[in-house]
Amino acid sequence: MNAQPARSLMTIGDVLGLLRPEFPDITISKIRFLESEGLVEPERSPSGYRKFGDADVERLRFVLTAQRDHYLPLRVIRQHLQARDRGESVPPLGALRAC
Repeated sequence: MNAQPARSLMTIGDVLGLLRPEFPDITISKIRFLESEGLVEPERSPSGYRKFGDADVERLRFVLTAQRDHYLPLRVIRQHLQARDRGESVPPLGALRAC
């Protein structure tokens, strides 16, 4: 989870509004699916609502761009993100291949 100041946390609807201009086909269901696949881990409020920070939005933007522009499967995107999270040097998106 991302420790963010409370004022910068957004609801899933807010995130949808931020991403929709760049990704017109994005839906709340798609964001929830990407979470279920372990590609983003938003915080949860005490009542269970998802609360996204700026880093979560940028991570979603990365995933959606990798899918749209590079046709990468989620498995490859997940591996890239996991390596990046571990601090490993990772190739640029264009160099990734769907294996």
